[in-house]
Amino acid sequence: MRVIGVFNRDGGTFKTTDMDAFAATAVEVFAAHGRALEVRVVDGKNLIAELKRAASDGQMLVAGGGDGTISAAASVAYEAGIPLGVLPAGTMNLFARSLGLPLRPDEALEAIAGGGLQRVDIATVNGRPFIHQFSVGIHPKLVKLRGQLSYKSRIGKMIASTRAAFGAILNPPSFAVDVLANGRLERRFTAGLSVSNNPFDEGHLPLADHLDRGVLGLYFVPPLSLGVAFKLAFGLLRGKFRSLPEVVEKEAREATIFFPHKKYGSAGVIDGELITLPDRVDLKIHPQALQVVVPKAPAASAEEERAALAKLLTSA
Repeated sequence: MRVIGVFNRDGGTFKTTDMDAFAATAVEVFAAHGRALEVRVVDGKNLIAELKRAASDGQMLVAGGGDGTISAAASVAYEAGIPLGVLPAGTMNLFARSLGLPLRPDEALEAIAGGGLQRVDIATVNGRPFIHQFSVGIHPKLVKLRGQLSYKSRIGKMIASTRAAFGAILNPPSFAVDVLANGRLERRFTAGLSVSNNPFDEGHLPLADHLDRGVLGLYFVPPLSLGVAFKLAFGLLRGKFRSLPEVVEKEAREATIFFPHKKYGSAGVIDGELITLPDRVDLKIHPQALQVVVPKAPAASAEEERAALAKLLTSA
């Protein structure tokens, strides 16, 4: 199997990494596991074109960079029908976390080189694949506000994101949406909605621990009064987004969302990237449509195997 790695030198921690040395290390790690790896280090502006070339040239793609890089690589791998190895080098590394991968690039290299293949779900919005979420309202506003702030490090980006989040929540948008899901059409007034690739798990980060349930997670935040806005902001800081009674949650395999009073220039977000919001979006989950590399489970020790065998014989 020809494995090609595409590493985005402009992505996350790679901005301050000696990429020539890291690429050489990656080749050595794969060779130690009996696998050949060809590495292509690219600038962000050339990322998409190189990902598509690599998917055409190889039988497996390994993508290195931040969440935006991984999202783009997942889309390319899904459309090409080849496996994807995720090498996290970003701020949040949400997809890597969902896959149970180590978050240090050097440790992730070992996990990918010695890992196994697993099928997970991927979602689409108007035919465009996404691995994390599609959002409208508060989230696009947060992304816009963060883009106006300057930061030069991972910590700086996290601080900028926190400042932007409070700015978005304390001055929230409000709009109407018509949602068709599970055979029912309903109108909702909201400050923000998100549709995730599998429902988010309760925790400090908005991510799905399981990517094989075959359903979308739909989350609606009602129009925010000042009191509710503070409650939402505090809940986000505590990692309790899902448990807030103000957040309405649904699950569906498919959903269509209409924006009857969309303003000119309205934006949405797909996996962190701002897009121009259309009047209608069609969302769909594609169960087990993406093949990814995951760490192999550690082998059981001799003592564990003996205990398991004794338990089996006892229960027989």
